[in-house]
Amino acid sequence: MLTVVVFLAGLWAGLQNALAGGGSFITLPALILTGLTPLAANITSTVALFPGQVTSGLAGRRMVSGVGRLPFWVLFVVSILGGACGALLLLETPSSVFARLVPWLVLFATAVFAWGSFGPKRKAPVAQIGPVGAALAQFGIAVYGGYFGGGIGFLMMAALTMAGLPTRNAGATKNVLAGVMNASAVAFFVTSPQVHWLSALALGSGAIIGGLAGAWALHKVNERLLRITIVGLGIALTIGLFTRPF
Repeated sequence: MLTVVVFLAGLWAGLQNALAGGGSFITLPALILTGLTPLAANITSTVALFPGQVTSGLAGRRMVSGVGRLPFWVLFVVSILGGACGALLLLETPSSVFARLVPWLVLFATAVFAWGSFGPKRKAPVAQIGPVGAALAQFGIAVYGGYFGGGIGFLMMAALTMAGLPTRNAGATKNVLAGVMNASAVAFFVTSPQVHWLSALALGSGAIIGGLAGAWALHKVNERLLRITIVGLGIALTIGLFTRPF
Protein backbone atom coordinates (compact mmCIF):
# COMPACT_ATOMS: atom_id res chain seq x y z
CA MET A 1 0.00 0.00 0.00
CA LEU A 2 2.79 2.43 0.89
CA THR A 3 4.52 1.61 -2.40
CA VAL A 4 1.35 2.60 -4.28
CA VAL A 5 1.23 5.87 -2.34
CA VAL A 6 4.86 6.58 -3.23
CA PHE A 7 4.18 5.79 -6.91
CA LEU A 8 1.17 8.14 -6.99
CA ALA A 9 3.25 10.83 -5.26
CA GLY A 10 5.86 10.42 -7.99
CA LEU A 11 3.18 10.71 -10.69
CA TRP A 12 1.87 13.94 -9.19
CA ALA A 13 5.36 15.31 -8.59
CA GLY A 14 6.47 14.58 -12.16
CA LEU A 15 3.45 16.39 -13.58
CA GLN A 16 3.88 19.35 -11.23
CA ASN A 17 7.62 19.61 -11.87
CA ALA A 18 7.10 19.71 -15.64
CA LEU A 19 4.49 22.46 -15.40
CA ALA A 20 5.81 24.67 -12.62
CA GLY A 21 7.99 22.92 -10.01
CA GLY A 22 7.59 22.09 -6.35
CA GLY A 23 7.20 18.34 -6.85
CA SER A 24 9.58 17.50 -4.03
CA PHE A 25 7.07 18.86 -1.54
CA ILE A 26 4.76 16.05 -2.65
CA THR A 27 7.45 13.37 -2.51
CA LEU A 28 9.09 14.32 0.80
CA PRO A 29 5.96 13.76 2.97
CA ALA A 30 5.21 10.54 1.07
CA LEU A 31 8.70 9.16 1.71
CA ILE A 32 8.69 10.24 5.36
CA LEU A 33 5.36 8.41 5.68
CA THR A 34 7.18 5.19 4.75
CA GLY A 35 9.54 5.65 7.70
CA LEU A 36 12.48 7.47 6.10
CA THR A 37 14.24 10.24 7.99
CA PRO A 38 13.91 13.75 6.47
CA LEU A 39 17.53 13.60 5.23
CA ALA A 40 17.06 10.17 3.65
CA ALA A 41 13.76 11.30 2.13
CA ASN A 42 15.43 14.39 0.67
CA ILE A 43 18.28 12.44 -0.92
CA THR A 44 16.05 9.58 -2.11
CA SER A 45 13.61 12.08 -3.63
CA THR A 46 16.39 13.85 -5.53
CA VAL A 47 17.67 10.58 -7.01
CA ALA A 48 14.18 9.28 -7.84
CA LEU A 49 12.91 12.45 -9.53
CA PHE A 50 15.97 12.80 -11.74
CA PRO A 51 14.84 10.39 -14.53
CA GLY A 52 11.48 12.17 -14.75
CA GLN A 53 13.24 15.52 -15.06
CA VAL A 54 15.40 14.17 -17.88
CA THR A 55 12.31 12.77 -19.63
CA SER A 56 10.29 15.98 -19.42
CA GLY A 57 13.34 18.02 -20.39
CA LEU A 58 13.92 15.96 -23.53
CA ALA A 59 10.22 16.05 -24.43
CA GLY A 60 10.19 19.84 -24.42
CA ARG A 61 13.70 20.43 -25.78
CA ARG A 62 12.50 22.26 -28.92
CA MET A 63 11.33 25.20 -26.79
CA VAL A 64 14.58 25.43 -24.79
CA SER A 65 16.61 28.60 -25.34
CA GLY A 66 19.09 30.99 -23.82
CA VAL A 67 18.04 34.39 -22.52
CA GLY A 68 18.95 37.43 -24.59
CA ARG A 69 22.72 37.60 -24.99
CA LEU A 70 23.20 34.76 -22.50
CA PRO A 71 23.48 31.48 -24.46
CA PHE A 72 21.92 28.30 -23.13
CA TRP A 73 25.29 26.58 -22.70
CA VAL A 74 26.24 29.14 -20.01
CA LEU A 75 23.05 28.37 -18.08
CA PHE A 76 23.89 24.68 -18.53
CA VAL A 77 27.41 25.05 -17.08
CA VAL A 78 26.43 27.23 -14.11
CA SER A 79 23.63 24.76 -13.30
CA ILE A 80 26.11 21.87 -13.16
CA LEU A 81 28.55 23.80 -10.98
CA GLY A 82 25.86 25.13 -8.67
CA GLY A 83 24.20 21.73 -8.29
CA ALA A 84 27.53 20.15 -7.36
CA CYS A 85 28.24 22.85 -4.75
CA GLY A 86 24.79 22.40 -3.22
CA ALA A 87 25.12 18.62 -3.06
CA LEU A 88 28.48 18.85 -1.30
CA LEU A 89 26.98 21.35 1.13
CA LEU A 90 24.10 18.99 1.92
CA LEU A 91 26.46 16.12 2.67
CA GLU A 92 28.39 18.32 5.12
CA THR A 93 25.68 20.35 6.86
CA PRO A 94 22.10 19.91 8.15
CA SER A 95 19.25 21.10 5.92
CA SER A 96 17.32 22.93 8.66
CA VAL A 97 18.49 26.42 7.64
CA PHE A 98 17.47 25.97 4.02
CA ALA A 99 14.21 24.33 5.03
CA ARG A 100 13.27 27.44 7.02
CA LEU A 101 14.02 29.64 4.00
CA VAL A 102 11.95 27.61 1.54
CA PRO A 103 8.50 29.16 2.24
CA TRP A 104 9.90 32.67 1.82
CA LEU A 105 11.73 31.78 -1.39
CA VAL A 106 8.63 30.18 -2.92
CA LEU A 107 6.46 33.11 -1.80
CA PHE A 108 8.88 35.58 -3.41
CA ALA A 109 9.15 33.59 -6.65
CA THR A 110 5.37 33.19 -6.91
CA ALA A 111 4.82 36.91 -6.34
CA VAL A 112 7.42 37.85 -8.96
CA PHE A 113 5.97 35.44 -11.53
CA ALA A 114 2.40 36.63 -10.82
CA TRP A 115 3.45 40.27 -11.28
CA GLY A 116 5.20 39.45 -14.53
CA SER A 117 2.18 37.50 -15.78
CA PHE A 118 -0.71 39.69 -14.69
CA GLY A 119 0.86 43.09 -14.00
CA PRO A 120 0.94 45.97 -16.51
CA LYS A 121 0.56 44.64 -20.04
CA ARG A 122 3.41 44.77 -22.52
CA LYS A 123 3.54 43.83 -26.19
CA ALA A 124 6.53 41.49 -25.85
CA PRO A 125 8.63 39.97 -23.05
CA VAL A 126 10.92 42.63 -21.58
CA ALA A 127 14.15 41.69 -19.84
CA GLN A 128 14.25 43.08 -16.30
CA ILE A 129 17.62 41.54 -15.47
CA GLY A 130 20.66 41.37 -17.74
CA PRO A 131 22.73 38.34 -18.78
CA VAL A 132 25.10 38.61 -15.79
CA GLY A 133 22.18 38.84 -13.38
CA ALA A 134 20.47 35.88 -15.03
CA ALA A 135 23.64 33.76 -14.78
CA LEU A 136 24.18 34.66 -11.12
CA ALA A 137 20.54 33.96 -10.32
CA GLN A 138 20.75 30.56 -12.01
CA PHE A 139 23.92 29.67 -10.11
CA GLY A 140 22.31 30.58 -6.79
CA ILE A 141 19.20 28.58 -7.64
CA ALA A 142 21.37 25.63 -8.68
CA VAL A 143 23.26 25.68 -5.35
CA TYR A 144 19.93 25.71 -3.53
CA GLY A 145 18.60 22.99 -5.86
CA GLY A 146 21.53 20.69 -5.15
CA TYR A 147 21.15 21.28 -1.43
CA PHE A 148 17.41 21.03 -0.92
CA GLY A 149 15.56 21.49 -4.20
CA GLY A 150 12.06 22.45 -3.08
CA GLY A 151 10.57 25.22 -5.18
CA ILE A 152 13.43 25.48 -7.70
CA GLY A 153 10.92 25.41 -10.55
CA PHE A 154 9.18 28.53 -9.26
CA LEU A 155 12.48 30.29 -8.68
CA MET A 156 13.72 29.47 -12.19
CA MET A 157 10.41 30.49 -13.77
CA ALA A 158 10.68 33.82 -11.96
CA ALA A 159 14.32 34.38 -12.97
CA LEU A 160 13.90 33.27 -16.60
CA THR A 161 10.77 35.33 -17.20
CA MET A 162 12.46 38.35 -15.58
CA ALA A 163 15.32 37.77 -18.05
CA GLY A 164 12.82 38.07 -20.91
CA LEU A 165 11.82 34.50 -21.83
CA PRO A 166 8.15 33.81 -22.73
CA THR A 167 6.33 31.48 -20.34
CA ARG A 168 6.42 28.38 -22.55
CA ASN A 169 10.13 28.72 -23.32
CA ALA A 170 10.90 29.46 -19.68
CA GLY A 171 8.99 26.34 -18.63
CA ALA A 172 10.84 24.09 -21.10
CA THR A 173 14.23 25.64 -20.27
CA LYS A 174 13.49 25.30 -16.56
CA ASN A 175 12.79 21.56 -17.00
CA VAL A 176 16.14 20.94 -18.71
CA LEU A 177 18.12 23.04 -16.23
CA ALA A 178 16.43 21.29 -13.27
CA GLY A 179 17.64 17.98 -14.65
CA VAL A 180 21.13 19.39 -15.22
CA MET A 181 21.57 20.73 -11.70
CA ASN A 182 20.17 17.55 -10.17
CA ALA A 183 22.53 15.46 -12.30
CA SER A 184 25.40 16.95 -10.30
CA ALA A 185 23.64 16.19 -7.03
CA VAL A 186 22.71 12.65 -8.05
CA ALA A 187 26.34 11.94 -8.96
CA PHE A 188 27.21 12.50 -5.30
CA PHE A 189 24.08 10.88 -3.83
CA VAL A 190 23.95 7.51 -5.66
CA THR A 191 26.65 6.04 -3.42
CA SER A 192 25.07 7.40 -0.24
CA PRO A 193 23.58 4.86 2.22
CA GLN A 194 20.72 7.36 2.65
CA VAL A 195 19.23 6.32 -0.71
CA HIS A 196 16.38 3.79 -0.29
CA TRP A 197 16.28 2.17 -3.71
CA LEU A 198 12.91 0.40 -3.52
CA SER A 199 11.16 3.67 -2.71
CA ALA A 200 13.28 5.47 -5.32
CA LEU A 201 12.19 2.96 -7.99
CA ALA A 202 8.48 3.39 -7.24
CA LEU A 203 8.78 7.15 -7.00
CA GLY A 204 10.89 7.45 -10.13
CA SER A 205 8.51 5.31 -12.22
CA GLY A 206 5.61 7.57 -11.36
CA ALA A 207 7.70 10.72 -11.96
CA ILE A 208 8.64 9.61 -15.49
CA ILE A 209 4.98 9.13 -16.45
CA GLY A 210 3.99 12.39 -14.79
CA GLY A 211 6.87 14.24 -16.43
CA LEU A 212 5.80 13.10 -19.91
CA ALA A 213 2.21 14.17 -19.20
CA GLY A 214 3.44 17.53 -17.97
CA ALA A 215 5.67 18.07 -21.02
CA TRP A 216 2.67 17.35 -23.28
CA ALA A 217 0.53 19.78 -21.30
CA LEU A 218 3.23 22.46 -21.61
CA HIS A 219 2.81 22.30 -25.40
CA LYS A 220 -0.99 22.18 -25.40
CA VAL A 221 -2.28 24.24 -22.47
CA ASN A 222 -3.53 27.76 -23.20
CA GLU A 223 -0.88 30.38 -22.30
CA ARG A 224 -3.11 32.30 -19.87
CA LEU A 225 -4.37 29.09 -18.29
CA LEU A 226 -0.77 27.95 -17.87
CA ARG A 227 0.12 31.19 -16.06
CA ILE A 228 -2.95 30.93 -13.81
CA THR A 229 -2.13 27.28 -13.02
CA ILE A 230 1.48 28.12 -12.11
CA VAL A 231 0.43 30.99 -9.83
CA GLY A 232 -2.27 28.81 -8.24
CA LEU A 233 0.23 26.04 -7.55
CA GLY A 234 2.62 28.60 -6.09
CA ILE A 235 -0.01 30.01 -3.73
CA ALA A 236 -1.07 26.54 -2.59
CA LEU A 237 2.55 25.45 -2.12
CA THR A 238 3.40 28.60 -0.15
CA ILE A 239 0.45 28.13 2.21
CA GLY A 240 1.36 24.47 2.69
CA LEU A 241 4.99 25.29 3.46
CA PHE A 242 4.17 27.97 6.01
CA THR A 243 1.75 25.65 7.83
CA ARG A 244 3.82 22.44 7.63
CA PRO A 245 6.63 21.93 10.15
CA PHE A 246 9.88 20.51 8.71
